[in-house]
Parts: sequence; structure tokens; C-alpha cells
Amino acid sequence: MNEDSMTISSSKQHGLVRRIVRLPLVRIVVLGYLLLMMMGLNTDVMTSYAGDPVKSVQHIVALAIAGFAVYWAYAHVIELRPVSELAMPGMGRELGIGLLIGAGLYTACELILMALGIYRITGLNSVSFMIPGIAMALSSGIFEELLFRGVLFRSVESWFGSWVALVVSSLVFGLVHLINPEGTLEGALFIAVEAGILLAAAYMLTRRLWLSMGFHVGWNYTQSAIFSSIVSGNEAAQGLIQSTIHGPDLLTGGKFGVESSVLSLLLCTSTGIVMVVMAVKRGKIVPPLWRRTVWIKKIRHSLRKAFPTLLQHRWMQSTAAMQRLAYQSLAATFWHVELRISGSMGLESVEKR
Repeated sequence: MNEDSMTISSSKQHGLVRRIVRLPLVRIVVLGYLLLMMMGLNTDVMTSYAGDPVKSVQHIVALAIAGFAVYWAYAHVIELRPVSELAMPGMGRELGIGLLIGAGLYTACELILMALGIYRITGLNSVSFMIPGIAMALSSGIFEELLFRGVLFRSVESWFGSWVALVVSSLVFGLVHLINPEGTLEGALFIAVEAGILLAAAYMLTRRLWLSMGFHVGWNYTQSAIFSSIVSGNEAAQGLIQSTIHGPDLLTGGKFGVESSVLSLLLCTSTGIVMVVMAVKRGKIVPPLWRRTVWIKKIRHSLRKAFPTLLQHRWMQSTAAMQRLAYQSLAATFWHVELRISGSMGLESVEKR
């Protein structure tokens, strides 16, 4: 084997490796694992600095910056793509809107409980009681959005489209809350519907993570730091308001918190559905891989090169036929289609719109 042949062989092997590491499943496993490890560090930090909330916030901010850096580096170095979901233009506006709506949705839930005489304010604590909630809200709002919308939703969407990604990411997001101290199946399912739809819809509408991060941080901070309420089955911490809450679990959410109440379910789910409708009207929905025109054209091009006479048949000229062929190939084996049939194709999405 001469030197040129060895070079070509080595180049093909490197190309194969690059395509493998760019697969959505690999992204979920590798990047998801890294973010999970960092989330574990967040928990350790908040536990270690429970008596010094300012230092806790400082460390969480540093970890959040590191989390963004890891996510950005994986996209640039491994996936060789721009990180459009963390694009800076419009960040302040989307983050601000998210914070206001997230805080507003939770406040609306508590105001309804107050009107019903279920939630009663008994006093106020020092403003310093609002500091610990910053660390918790930033940790959950940033890292959970990077993981569940940035990694999981985008990865599933790249193969199966927006609707499947919405269902899968929502279910996984809800079920992971079962590990919380007071986690319940009912609470997990409520979160899967209300928060899963709301947060995924925020990404679908904007194609960026800032709005969903704003929702997440705003809701959690208001819930804990202001109203001193239970957050998703975790232990309640004292915030600004001293209060008592007595009423049916259907309205209060019981030991899981307001997320497991019908109030939260109705308000958050309806807001999420509105954004989903807006995303549909603006053409932000990504179809499954086998229904994308660009992908079908690339398969046709690859087949034309491999089987010059095959595409001369009238049956092979129709888009519907190509879709059926693409679906059958995809069903046979996902990664084989990605590496063998489509060659060096990219996974285009509506993010370019």
C-alpha cells in the first residue's frame, strides 16, 4: 500500500469518526453526561455553602459560565456548527420576557390561592432571605434548559421532528422530578405537561434557549425566594414572605408544590399551547428527517451516483416515492443511513429561517 492510499484510508476513517460523534444519540450520551455531572457539582456547592448564600451564588454563576462553555465547545469542536440556540442578538429581550412571564405565571397561581383563602401572608422576612433562591433558580433554569431543550429536544428533533421531540423531552423532564425528596408520579406528570410544553414551546418559537431559561429561572425564583413555597417536591426554604397554606391538594399541589396543582396545569399549559400555535404559524416546526426536502434530494443524489440507471424509472422521480424509500432506509438502521447512504450530509433545520 503506497503513501497516497494510506492517506486516503486514514482520511476516510477520520471522516467516519467525525460523523459518528456528530450523531444525535452520541450528543445525548456525551454532552448530556457532562451537563449532568456539572448539575451534580451545583448541588454540592449549594449544600456546602448553605450558610453563605452569597458565595453559593458566586460559585453557581461560575459553574453556569463553565456549563455554557462546555456546551459551546462541544458544538464548535465536535459538531462543527454555530451555536444558534445561544445566539447573543435578542438574548436580553427574550431572557427578560421569560423572567417576567415565568414570575407572572407563578404569582397568578398564588393570587388565586389568596383569593380563595388558601394562601395567607403572616409576615415578611428580611430581604437577605431572597438571596439563596438566586443560586437554586440559576442552577435549575440554566442547566436543565441546556440539558433538556438544548441537548435532548434538539437531538430528538434532528431525527424525528418537533412533535416527537416535544413529547419525548416533556416526558423525560417530568419523570426526572420523581427523584426529588417529595416527588410523586402525579407531580411528575403535571410537570411533563405544563412545564414540558411551555419550555419546549419557548424554544420552538424562538429557536433559542433564552426564553425558556427566563421562564424557568423566573418561576423557580418567585416560588422559592419570594413566596417561600415548595419547589417541585424539594424542601421548602424561607423566602421573603412568611405564609401558611391550607387547602385541597388539587389546588395547592400538596407536598410537591404548586406545580402539581390544577392552577399551574391550566395557566402554564395554556401559555405553552399559545406559543406552540405561534410557532406553527411562523413555520418554526421541523418535520421528521425522512420528510425533509433537502434530505430527500441528497439521498437521490447519492443513489444517482451509486446506481446510475435506477433513477431513470418514473417511479423514482416522485417525491412521495423518495420519502417511502427514505423511511424504509431509516427504519432499517438509523446510524447506517447517516453514515453510509447520506454520506457527508448535514442536518438542516428551520434555525436558518
